Amino acid sequence: MKWYWTWEGKCFGYRKGDDLWTHDGKHIGQFHGDEVYGTDGRYLGEEKSDKFLITHQGKSNWRKHAFSPRGRVTGYVAYADYTGYAMYAGYEDFPDPKSF
Repeated sequence: MKWYWTWEGKCFGYRKGDDLWTHDGKHIGQFHGDEVYGTDGRYLGEEKSDKFLITHQGKSNWRKHAFSPRGRVTGYVAYADYTGYAMYAGYEDFPDPKSF
């Protein structure tokens, strides 16, 4: 299990296998390499700097296959937030885990 934070430093959740889970136990995405795609197949973002998630605006129309999310699992208490990084041009922060 590998934990991730949004680019602005908020604890998001974790990766288990190729699945991305929010810290409270909701399956919201699958990794394809370092990119994350949602249950409907749309691009959500990507991994940067080993443990951060960020969204490249130019990839917003990218798609992979849709999938059925796994059932909710027992959540974890979120890790402490980090101080975020300055945003790269052409990027935006990964969606908040509460938005799923």
